[in-house]
Amino acid sequence: MYTVTVVRPLVAQHFLTVPDPGPEGEVHSHRFRLEVELAGEELNEYDYLVDIDDVETALDAVETRYTDETLNDLPEFEGYNPSVERFARVVHERVADAVSTEGIDRLTVTVWEDDVANAAYAAAPST
Repeated sequence: MYTVTVVRPLVAQHFLTVPDPGPEGEVHSHRFRLEVELAGEELNEYDYLVDIDDVETALDAVETRYTDETLNDLPEFEGYNPSVERFARVVHERVADAVSTEGIDRLTVTVWEDDVANAAYAAAPST
């Protein structure tokens, strides 16, 4: 199986909305690191799994949308705890909508909230 991974840093804020969140219940920033990995069995006619420029363009849009924003204030997080897990799902949906996923068997978005903790969302993209 082939994989292509593109990484992007991003700074955003959030606060957790669970019972007794402790200090995480206050607005705070993270220097997130987004990793987008696409996997598939076959290369296309140009010997690409995916055009990396297309993935970078999708991440440009993600960066524009979320940099210096408070996730809680955005409609895609309304009714949800803006956890790193939820953020991974939201980024996954945006990338899947923006990149040609023909021939892609799995799209995984991993969001690192610091140097030691991350969460990922992986699914087969709908084509």
